[in-house]
Amino acid sequence: MDSSSKIRIKKSRIRLLHQYYSYTGFYAFVKSSLGKLIIPISLFMIVLWLVHILVIDFNDLFTSITTTYDPIIILTIFFASESLLGLVPPEIFIAWADKTETPIFYLSILAMLSYLGGVFSFFAGKAISRMPSVYAYLEVKMQKHIKMIRKWGGFLIVVGALLPIPFSMTSIAAGLIQYRFRNYLLFGLLRFVRFYLYAVVIFNVF
Repeated sequence: MDSSSKIRIKKSRIRLLHQYYSYTGFYAFVKSSLGKLIIPISLFMIVLWLVHILVIDFNDLFTSITTTYDPIIILTIFFASESLLGLVPPEIFIAWADKTETPIFYLSILAMLSYLGGVFSFFAGKAISRMPSVYAYLEVKMQKHIKMIRKWGGFLIVVGALLPIPFSMTSIAAGLIQYRFRNYLLFGLLRFVRFYLYAVVIFNVF
């Protein structure tokens, strides 16, 4: 097979994937998710900025935290949060990293812990899939996530890794349906991209 034939086959596969994701509503889902998130995120950033200006200087707050608490404690809390449905917004910890002596180092640690937290959630999902009663309960509670990851697989993991939606939920759903672990690890690496992109904004704000 010559190179031109290979290119045509590749383009055909890409076209088929594009059609599939269009027909199954993946693009509409991403657009809807972004639309729903833009306003809350904007409001959250505005509130933070107002609190920073009018109530408490976050520079002083995070500097105080870095001198009061051992980084291990803060990183442990962050890992627990990322492993348990993302209870605390990662942006707060990114802002904390900016006030440490080595911001990029701690930012990288946060990104790694978020990635590992997702892996923990993935295996939690796999473990739950072997518990019929718990699985039946979560299958109802997480019906939307499970349905989407069955349809879109790796692309939904990419969305979960990049967008400000709970990455842990996506990871648990992937584990529940026994999604291929190697592919999960590969797509999940985009979690690092999200942290570095957010840091560009947050490091300049606070």
